[in-house]
Amino acid sequence: MAQRHPRARRHHSEHHRSDRVGWMRAMVLGANDGTISVASLVVGIAAAGAGRSEILLSGVAATVAGALSMAAGEYVSVQSQADTEQADLARERTELREDPAGELAELTEIYVQRGLDRELALRVATQLSQHDPLGAHARDELGLTETLRARPVQAALSSAASFILGSLVPILAILLAPAARIAAATTLTALLALAGLGALAAWAGGAPLRQGALRMVVWGALAMGLTAAVGRLFGTAV
Repeated sequence: MAQRHPRARRHHSEHHRSDRVGWMRAMVLGANDGTISVASLVVGIAAAGAGRSEILLSGVAATVAGALSMAAGEYVSVQSQADTEQADLARERTELREDPAGELAELTEIYVQRGLDRELALRVATQLSQHDPLGAHARDELGLTETLRARPVQAALSSAASFILGSLVPILAILLAPAARIAAATTLTALLALAGLGALAAWAGGAPLRQGALRMVVWGALAMGLTAAVGRLFGTAV
């Protein structure tokens, strides 16, 4: 009788969400800002009694200005982070060149504090230092990795693009809704889009979908409601 071969051990595949945090945060923030800010402006101007052409012009102008503002703000912020990272790496290069023994001892102590016995920690630190000393210190001393490295241009373009995508919701509402229903159509479509964005962000982070969607809807409704009240008040006054 032939002997059965044991089944091959299945590989355990783990799916973590931490690698999504950076780009998902920027994408959701940009789209959320585009939808809320442009929709709020549209609702406010519509409540003031403006016509479709004036509302559309205001929405497009807000889209362009908002996208550029998001890109500039994200670039400056992330570039500051990148400058700090580069300064830290330059300091590590200098220390590794001037005091390699001291840097090896520092790396060893980091591994000891993480739970390795000193002899094993020294062996690990020595081997990593022989392979890529700067990479070892960047990762284990400074907490810098290639995945989480600051990318200012990418962040700026992502924020601008997501803002424009979010602003398409109110822009399409202006173009497709009856003139007398622009405010109502914009409000409804914006709230639906915000609920979807909130659920998407919650799914990416492993949080409850309903909680993420509700959070977005509440803040979006508040922004549009206040802007509509201002538009109605000043439109009536004028």
